[in-house]
Amino acid sequence: MRRHILSLLAALTLNCCTSLIAQTIIVGSYNIRYRNDEDSLRGHIWQRRCQVISDLINWERPIVWGAQEVLHSQLLDLMQHLDGYGYIGVGRDDGRTKGEYAAIFYRTDDVELIDNGHFWLNEQPDRPVKGWDAACVRICTWGHFKVRATGQEFLFFNLHMDHVGTVARRESAQLVMQRISEMATRQQDGKPLPTILTGDFNVDQQDEIYSIFTSSGLLKDTYEAARLRFAENGTFHGYHPERHTASRIDHIFVTLDVAVDAYAARTDAYWTPQDDGQHSLRHPSDHYPIFARITLRSND
Repeated sequence: MRRHILSLLAALTLNCCTSLIAQTIIVGSYNIRYRNDEDSLRGHIWQRRCQVISDLINWERPIVWGAQEVLHSQLLDLMQHLDGYGYIGVGRDDGRTKGEYAAIFYRTDDVELIDNGHFWLNEQPDRPVKGWDAACVRICTWGHFKVRATGQEFLFFNLHMDHVGTVARRESAQLVMQRISEMATRQQDGKPLPTILTGDFNVDQQDEIYSIFTSSGLLKDTYEAARLRFAENGTFHGYHPERHTASRIDHIFVTLDVAVDAYAARTDAYWTPQDDGQHSLRHPSDHYPIFARITLRSND
C-alpha cells in the first residue's frame, strides 16, 4: 500500500510539473471598428458595442489579444470595462495618441510584460509615414511577455495592414517576418522564443501575401493547425449578419513550435430595440473576433 501511495504521489508530481512546463493559454485578435458618426447614425453605437466587446473578452479571458482600429477614446473606454487587462501600443499617426492603435491587451495577473515597442510599416519603420502605395499610415505593436505561472516567455506582434496598397501589404509582410525572425532569437542563449502574430491583414487565405507568412518555415495559421475548430463564418461581414463567407482576412499565426488545440471565430450578436417594439440583430464590430487555444513549449 505504501509503495502504491508513493507511486501515485510521484505520478501526481510529474503531472504537476508537466502542466507547469506546458500551459495552455488563449490568445485572440479583434478588429473592433473605429468609432465614427456614420456608424452611429446607422445604429452601431460605440457605447453599446464597447459593452458587448468587453463582455465577450471578459468571458473568453484571452491571456493576450491584439486589437485593431482602436482610437484613443475607445482605448480609454475599453480599459474601463475590461477586467484585469493592461495594454501596450501607440496611435499610428504620431506615435502617441493620434490615429488608430494596433493595441495589445494582456491580463496583468497572468503575464508579466518584459519589454514592448512598435514599428511602422513603411520604408523607414521608425517614422509615422505612409509606406509604398499605402492609403494610410500603418503600425505594428509588439510585446515580450512571461507567463507568471510557468515562467514561459513569448513574443506577441499585432498589426493592421493596408486595405488599398498591394505593394504595401507585400512589403509590410516581409518587414514583419524579418522583425519576427530577428527578435524571436533570444540574445542571451540563442534559443528562439515562441511567437504569436495577430491582426487584420486585409488578405485572405487565398492571397499570395498570406503565403509569405505560411510558407516562411517560421509561422503557421492557427485555423489550419487547430485540432478542433469552431468557425461557421469568415472574419469580415461589414455589419451584415446574414452574410456568409469563407474568406478570412483576420489571422492568428504562431511559430511552428506552438501546439494549436482549438480555433474559433465568434459570431456573437446583440439585440437593439426598434420604434415598433421589435428588436434588430446587430454585431459589435464589422469583423468577427477570432481566438486560438495554444500550448507554448518550455523555454528551458
